[in-house]
Amino acid sequence: MTSKLEQLKQMTTVVADTGDFEAIARVKPVDACVHDCKGDVGLASDRFGVAVGQEILKVVPGRISTEVDARLSFDTDAVLKRAHRLIELYDKAGIGRDRVLIKIASTWEGIRAAETLEKEGIQTNLTLLFSFAQAAACADAGVFLISPFVGRIYDWYKKANGNDYTGADDPGVQSVTRIYNYYKANDYKTVVMGASFRNLSQIEQLAGCDRLTISPDLLEKLATDTGKLERKLAPGHAGEARLSLNEAQFRWLSNEDAMATEKLAEGIRQFARDQEKLEALLQAKL
Repeated sequence: MTSKLEQLKQMTTVVADTGDFEAIARVKPVDACVHDCKGDVGLASDRFGVAVGQEILKVVPGRISTEVDARLSFDTDAVLKRAHRLIELYDKAGIGRDRVLIKIASTWEGIRAAETLEKEGIQTNLTLLFSFAQAAACADAGVFLISPFVGRIYDWYKKANGNDYTGADDPGVQSVTRIYNYYKANDYKTVVMGASFRNLSQIEQLAGCDRLTISPDLLEKLATDTGKLERKLAPGHAGEARLSLNEAQFRWLSNEDAMATEKLAEGIRQFARDQEKLEALLQAKL
């Protein structure tokens, strides 16, 4: 029997959400995202992140997402400067731009930086995406890929309402489904990559999404499950009309979405704390 992982790979590009080389080699994803290599103690930190990316690219055929310091999330020029440095380091290591995604938080400033980078031929992955407003602004900016966080949306609504959502009722699943249908209906080329999964049901409900980035433990569960996997997302479904937002409209819609506002701020803080831990380790080595 064919596993659910193999069935999923027939309709969705599977991305490993880990920096564990052995796990990546075992489940054979196309791309990889590393969430724990975010540091910056001068150039040493960026070199460290690129070195990790180089190693992962030896075991995946696709791309590596390398993250810009989360503390720069509200400074467009600073994000651009850091992104350019990362790309320069990859260039010096012989890694082409076609194998790297610069990962940036989906703030208004981050989206503006991504818009500029895309025009320069540097492709981006907009992360910490929780709202339709963020998704609409990213598509309008022509970003290569977005990473809507399914599990964190689920977490917020579960805590706020006391409901343990399942299947198609899961708010995280509903968010990605809405974004996917909107992109396809309006012929946006931006790739939708669902991220941050809490259980297999969330993954199964998004089978057919452009990409899904999945942790090693959930990948292993999919690999050992031989049940039938039904495609849930596909082009051709009805979607909302195009939405072009200026800065004021984007900020107002973001303000109206309590979940997205809280989870974005929390995510940036968490990434920043991870960054500071890495800085401390690098500083000790230096």
